[in-house]
Amino acid sequence: MKVLGIETSCDETAVSIIENSAILSEQVYSQTVHESLGGVVPELASRDHIRKLYVLAWEILDKSGLAISDIDAIAVTAGPGLPGSLIIGVSFAKAIALMNEIPIIAINHLEGHIFGVKLSHKITPPFLALLVSGGHTELIYVHNWGDYKLLGTTRDDAAGEALDKAAKVIGLSYPGGPEIQKIAENGDPKSFRFPIAMLHSNDFDFSFSGLKTAFALTIRKLGIEKTKRNLANILASYQDAIVDSLLLKLDRASKKFGINKIVISGGVAASKRLREKATFKNWELYMPETKYCTDNASMIALAGEFYLLKGQQTPMNFPINSSWILGIPLSMK
Repeated sequence: MKVLGIETSCDETAVSIIENSAILSEQVYSQTVHESLGGVVPELASRDHIRKLYVLAWEILDKSGLAISDIDAIAVTAGPGLPGSLIIGVSFAKAIALMNEIPIIAINHLEGHIFGVKLSHKITPPFLALLVSGGHTELIYVHNWGDYKLLGTTRDDAAGEALDKAAKVIGLSYPGGPEIQKIAENGDPKSFRFPIAMLHSNDFDFSFSGLKTAFALTIRKLGIEKTKRNLANILASYQDAIVDSLLLKLDRASKKFGINKIVISGGVAASKRLREKATFKNWELYMPETKYCTDNASMIALAGEFYLLKGQQTPMNFPINSSWILGIPLSMK
């Protein structure tokens, strides 16, 4: 069974073909047009998807020695994400599906990240999944594949967004996480004290807006010269405040629900510091290879294969949903 996966929820144009859960061919194009702009510009992202999607799709078909008629189903991200970017991927997938009479399956991007851990590990539910990226920070109880309960989310900014915005304040390029990580490796994470929001709350939610404000105020207070001299220490401390916030709530959920099997996925899961500190926890820890932490189409194809094997497919008139909540069926209105 061969599934073509398509992912265009933000600024990665990704396509993949899997057969029986094995990757036959995959491509990910990471847009560079946003690097100097401090964040993703939606219209530019949509234009780049248009420019690359067709080329990449036919490239992986060629590399795998397949024709489009060999594809048994198409799995495509329908949300959450940038509306324009989602429309490009879904429209392309629908066109191919209609022309070739191929079943189509709409996939939630966050569910894709849950399935993404299977690209690197053999794992079975139940487990707790922390999905952490530039757009999302969510803690999920995975009862089974396809059966999820949202335990906590961010009240404001996502963890990855907090890294991107801090990078922008000090003039680093987008995405901010890798840039901050490089500098922070030479710093002392205990040099500066940044707040961890909702530390004593009775829930599993996160908040990073106050941390961003504290970072900006620290930079302003220090001034240009002191900031330059202390930059590695500042960023190491800031990075640790984000990592500690994530692991604190994850640890709290693990103890409350008695679940020691933990998955951390999403773009921020590629962070060396997060990986380092997570391995010291008394968990059965699963994290995708770094290349499968960021957005990719293999995770979307894998989720699509799961639903196809269950005999499920999506009616062709499905819409995109830029704020599609995991666990809630995609509305057909």
